[in-house]
Amino acid sequence: MSVSRRRFLVRGASLAAAGAAAGGWTVPAGAGEPAGEPAGEPAGQPAADLSPEATYTMHPIGRVVAKKGEPPRLVLFDRYKDGLLGLDAWSHVNVFWWFDKNDTPEKRSILQVHPRGNSKNPLTGVFATRSPVRPNLIALTLCKVVSVKENVVEVEKIDAFPGTAVLDIKPFIPGYDSVPDARVPDWLQRR
Repeated sequence: MSVSRRRFLVRGASLAAAGAAAGGWTVPAGAGEPAGEPAGEPAGQPAADLSPEATYTMHPIGRVVAKKGEPPRLVLFDRYKDGLLGLDAWSHVNVFWWFDKNDTPEKRSILQVHPRGNSKNPLTGVFATRSPVRPNLIALTLCKVVSVKENVVEVEKIDAFPGTAVLDIKPFIPGYDSVPDARVPDWLQRR
């Protein structure tokens, strides 16, 4: 594997990482599932390999670049810049990125946290929080688009570190991506 690629292979408690942020990750379909237990199959869905040995490969499309005093930029690799056509018509985008600074087998195994690191908040499952520790370290940030030029999307702000791998960008659609009658837990309302 070239030095310009990063590949994560998770099997049980092992984690293998190599290279820089330009490559892909291989993540098991059943990451975090106890060994020997079959994965459940959603009713009415086609059969898929959901065993702990199954893997899916993700390829970053770019990285976060941030310099002090300047708005952050999502710099896409040249091969993906054609995918930005028309993005300048949107005011906001959902940016999917990788919590690479939290990628350890120990952190991937944490399934319950006190939201926002506040012990006054109730112990809560990671799937009911936006905790950066979780079995698959996919993050999502809604960003305001400042400009789109060539292979660069300048955004107002993003909660990812410089150098973080960007996995995908999708436009935010008002009314489609927001729900007027959404419910949130008490601990979030108290903040």
